Amino acid sequence: MHPDHGLEQLFTSADKWRSEAQALRVILLDCGLEEALKWGKPCYSHDGANICIIQRMKDFLALMFFKGALVEDADGLLVPQGPNSRSGYRATFTSVAQVNQAADSLRSCVQSAIDVERRGLKLEKPGQPDLPEELVSAFDDDPGFRAAFDALTPGRQRGYALHFSDARNAETRFRRINKYREAIFDGKGLHDR
Repeated sequence: MHPDHGLEQLFTSADKWRSEAQALRVILLDCGLEEALKWGKPCYSHDGANICIIQRMKDFLALMFFKGALVEDADGLLVPQGPNSRSGYRATFTSVAQVNQAADSLRSCVQSAIDVERRGLKLEKPGQPDLPEELVSAFDDDPGFRAAFDALTPGRQRGYALHFSDARNAETRFRRINKYREAIFDGKGLHDR
């Protein structure tokens, strides 16, 4: 197999977290994972199933497990990416020493993630998101708006519901709803351009 030169470039010329990413790479390849460039990042898979991905953040390097919530993690290495994360859990690093110290735990997490895929385990689908009353009111005023929202994917609906509900006061919730009304009618998610 020919090396992916774009992938090699990511590891050899990165300005940030170069050594830490290279140390992670050695561990992941040692676990028998296949490596490819996906979404502009080094992604690791097993038998065609995505297992984890290296993410360069401003303050740390992350190794995100796609189904991390289902991975056995005896050492507590993996944490949710954010307060509303359901599936992707990550380990974070700021030094090569941290990567090397976590090597055995990472290998165990990779084996567990492979087992999750082999067994076909999936996370339970989330229930319908709680919609703020301002959004329900907007739906009452415009049934077409409700239809457009209902046509969104569950993840996009959840993203909007969380974003709108996160506002502390009704005025801000109304402003957010109006700001994204057109995007919802266009079938776009909160972060789609």
